Amino acid sequence: MTPSLSPFPTGPLGGDPLDPGVLAIALVSEHASPLAALGGVDAGGQNVHVACLAGALADRGHRVTVYTRRDAPDLPGRVELREGVEVHHVPAGPAEPLPKDELLPYMGEFGRYLARGWRTRAPDLVHSHYWMSGLAALRAARAHGLPLLHTYHALGTVKRRHQRHADTSPPERIPGEIEIGLGCDRIVATCRDEAAELTRMGIPRHKIGIVPCGVDPDRFTPKGPAAPRGPYPHRLLQLGRLVPRKGAAVAVAALARLPGTELVVVGGPPADRLDDDPEVRRLRGIARDAGVADRVRFTGAVPSEDVPPLLRSADVVVCPADYEPFGIVPLEAMACGVPVVASAVGGQLDTVADPGTGRLVPPRDPEALAGAVAVLLADPAAREACGAAGRRRVLSRYGWGRVAAATEAAYCEVLDAEPAATGAG
Repeated sequence: MTPSLSPFPTGPLGGDPLDPGVLAIALVSEHASPLAALGGVDAGGQNVHVACLAGALADRGHRVTVYTRRDAPDLPGRVELREGVEVHHVPAGPAEPLPKDELLPYMGEFGRYLARGWRTRAPDLVHSHYWMSGLAALRAARAHGLPLLHTYHALGTVKRRHQRHADTSPPERIPGEIEIGLGCDRIVATCRDEAAELTRMGIPRHKIGIVPCGVDPDRFTPKGPAAPRGPYPHRLLQLGRLVPRKGAAVAVAALARLPGTELVVVGGPPADRLDDDPEVRRLRGIARDAGVADRVRFTGAVPSEDVPPLLRSADVVVCPADYEPFGIVPLEAMACGVPVVASAVGGQLDTVADPGTGRLVPPRDPEALAGAVAVLLADPAAREACGAAGRRRVLSRYGWGRVAAATEAAYCEVLDAEPAATGAG
């Protein structure tokens, strides 16, 4: 059963429960640099989350330093991302891109670097992102008695349950995640499903609070240009990385039950490399077998500025992942005023209000996905109402200003709880 957990308090209409003053905040994100979010094409949700959270905390008057691994030899030691936010490139391992599942051997070096730097200029608190960042930050924070909060972004237990032998995570992941949960001062979970999973892992419930991921409602908006449409009466759009767990095969199979509808799949490798991508080849084969190859279009990776127009061009955005730790795409679609049909998993259980802003369906069920989509496609008024409700939901819950205020409230709770926060010498 999902634990009864509430978001950290932010007061009425996102007001401040108390004034923490100006905090020096260390965000540790070992593999996901906020600088990558500026390019937009290959950045994942964690890159965007860290970049936007850092900026929103700076907007609230705090000084933020983001520590991320140096993955190129020509990167400067420090980069000012914007006023109040500095990115610090940590030399840990080779200065070259590495798959994140290969970074664990360098986390000791990463943590020692943090500990050395904090001898002379320690932050007021540390907020680590992803499990390997948590391990590095835990050791450095303990060395200086600093408060530590942690956001997992994804959990190894969930990944192993769904991917089994395809899971490439190192065997140390789940024990490491438990160590972080027991050793940090507070866990900032992103949804109720994650909080429930953490309690099953043995993390005390009182250490867990929920602050969702956010979206920029000024960038993702119903107003603005829409991408050109094809010759079909209706358009579905799926956006995200092209990996099997995202469920594009389910969307392709559902399309066979939706005549007069095209499916645009956004993401994956650059357009000129789509033919060589094994997942694209697999999905094209499924489309041929289902008789819908002429109605499925793969765009490949697109510039970040093209994403809102693509979302606006859709009648419905589909998010049929097998599992989804949080899922930013439903928020982006809702912010653009587009209804969402998503699998009832992970963070999508929190973000998509069924039937207000869209529909939730069982994962891996093309018939259920097609049925929910068909009802919306047949009713333009319902689509318009869902889109408007989605926009209102984003504005009331998921703007980065509100997310930063709730995160700040979590920081204040931990700082007020000292000296418990400095119990590890």
